[in-house]
Amino acid sequence: MEILDRLNSVNDVPVTSVFSEEFASYGRVLKGYDFSALCDYMEKHTDIPENGNVYVASVPEMEKIDIYKKLSHTVYGGMDIQIGYCNGRNSTYNGFEYHKGSEINVAVTDFVLCLGHVWEIKDNHYDNKDARLFFVPKGTAIEMFQTTLHLSPLKVCDQGFKGIVVLPRGTNTPLSDDAKKERDLIVEKMGETKCENRLLLQKNKWVISHPEREPLIKQGAFPGIIGENKEMKY
Repeated sequence: MEILDRLNSVNDVPVTSVFSEEFASYGRVLKGYDFSALCDYMEKHTDIPENGNVYVASVPEMEKIDIYKKLSHTVYGGMDIQIGYCNGRNSTYNGFEYHKGSEINVAVTDFVLCLGHVWEIKDNHYDNKDARLFFVPKGTAIEMFQTTLHLSPLKVCDQGFKGIVVLPRGTNTPLSDDAKKERDLIVEKMGETKCENRLLLQKNKWVISHPEREPLIKQGAFPGIIGENKEMKY
C-alpha cells in the first residue's frame, strides 16, 4: 500500500492498517453497511477548513439517510444516535478523548487515527509513547470500542481529511450546570489525579491533553499527557 509505506518511511512510530490484527483491541472494521449516501453528502455539502478542524456533532440531513436507522437498531442496539462529521488539517497527536459507548468513523478520505487504551491511563496521566497509529483507507468504516482513546484524525496529504462520526445521542455537547456541579464536588473530594470526573469535559466526553495543546487546556481539559508533543509526518 503506497500511502502506508510512505507514512512508515517518514515517521519513527509505526503506522499500521486497521485491517491488521493489531487493531483488534481498539475496534473493528464494519462490514455489511452501505455508507455511500453519507459519503456523497459529505463530498457535496461539507468543506475542509483552511486551518484546524471543524466538528459538527449532529447533522439532521445526514440523520435522514436510511443508514441512520440501521446503525441505531443494530450496532447501537436500539439506542438513539447522532451522525455528524469532523473535517480538517490536523497532524498532531497530543490529546485524547473517550466515550461510554462505541464511536463509528467513516473515512470519506484517507486518514490516520492515533489510538490508545483507557486502562493505560494512570492517575489521570497517559504516556504518549503507548499510543499507536492506524491508517484508515478512504471508504472504510470502523467501530472504536468505548475503551479506546482517540481524538481527531490525522491528515495524510496537504488537502486534509473528511470523516463521518457516529455516536450515542448527546455526546460531545455541553454539560448541564447540575452535571458540572456534581463533577466538581467529586473532584474536590477525591483530588484531580484520583478521580475520572476531572477528565469529564462535555456530555459523554472524557478528555486528556498534552500541556502544550493550548486549545484543549483552555477548554478545561486535564494536562495529563506525558512525553513528547507529537506530530505525524506525511
